[in-house]
Amino acid sequence: MLYTDHTPGRTVTLDGRSCLFFSGFAYLGLHHHPVFKATLTTGMEKYGLLFPSSRAANLRLSIYEEIEHALGKHLQQQAAAVFSSGYMAAQAAVQYALATRQPLYAPDAHPSLWYQQPVLPAISREEWITQTIEKVNTHPDDHFVIITDTVNPLTSTIHPFHWLQELQRKVLVVADDSHGIGILGPTGQGAIHFLPEAPTVRYLLTASLAKAYSLQGGVVAGHAADIMALKRSPLFSGSTPMMPAAAYAWLQSGELIQKMQRILQQNIAYLLHLTANTGVHNPHGLPMFILPSGTALVQYLQDRDLVISSFPYPLPHSEPINRAVVSALHLQEDVTTLHQFLREYGIK
Repeated sequence: MLYTDHTPGRTVTLDGRSCLFFSGFAYLGLHHHPVFKATLTTGMEKYGLLFPSSRAANLRLSIYEEIEHALGKHLQQQAAAVFSSGYMAAQAAVQYALATRQPLYAPDAHPSLWYQQPVLPAISREEWITQTIEKVNTHPDDHFVIITDTVNPLTSTIHPFHWLQELQRKVLVVADDSHGIGILGPTGQGAIHFLPEAPTVRYLLTASLAKAYSLQGGVVAGHAADIMALKRSPLFSGSTPMMPAAAYAWLQSGELIQKMQRILQQNIAYLLHLTANTGVHNPHGLPMFILPSGTALVQYLQDRDLVISSFPYPLPHSEPINRAVVSALHLQEDVTTLHQFLREYGIK
């Protein structure tokens, strides 16, 4: 177990040593970018640290409507609602959907999407897709909600969704795009860039704003009627709103976000080039590079002042997964150093 007194960025300080940091998330590196931090500070000076009221109260703060309109447009949806965290947003979306529908959970659905400890299918995703198509198409009415992630950050996989076009009954798809928004698509619009349009499918997208944008907040986006109904739920009216300064920072940082997205993609492409035809796994060009398992690699890199991601997740008894997570903060020389150490360890 490692401890630090400083928030990691490109590097992390451990016992007085500066180590390269290839772990965590905050893929665009905004939490350490001086311009973004200055914008957030300006937002705090304007709005304070929080909005001390419910979003359902008789006094409203207009910046919440501004960011919801902007996020809805960004995610190519009719409307959006923001929450204080990605977990809260996911729970609001799932509980709204389950009020009138029976769940069809994907095998590896993230815990943020779980409601009342669901039993996830202990089968492959391919088998689950086949069973889901059959179950939906043979049911007499529009009865189901499909609950899934768009990206699995533990396997560096973008899930396939073309099969949704085979559904013959109407379904609601609650899709957690926490590791897609800000990264996937030409403008960082996330998974909606490749999710198929189908007359039987309606999407309710949910995402954390921390994974790419370094902001404590979450969003649910979808059809206007769904978002309007969701905003009448206790989870929306009874929860503390997201920090208004965070909303301000996101709204003011469009050009910077696009710049950091380009840098991130350059860093990913460079490491993909260096690790081509090796034991490093990243089939879809995501920020997470899956490395061979075992504690020896983790310690080897740590001894050389380089920290990767390696811990049990999502449960304490889960098998640790070794990953090198690239961000927009990394320099080309950092990526070269990582590759050099991997080669020296024997990953060729």
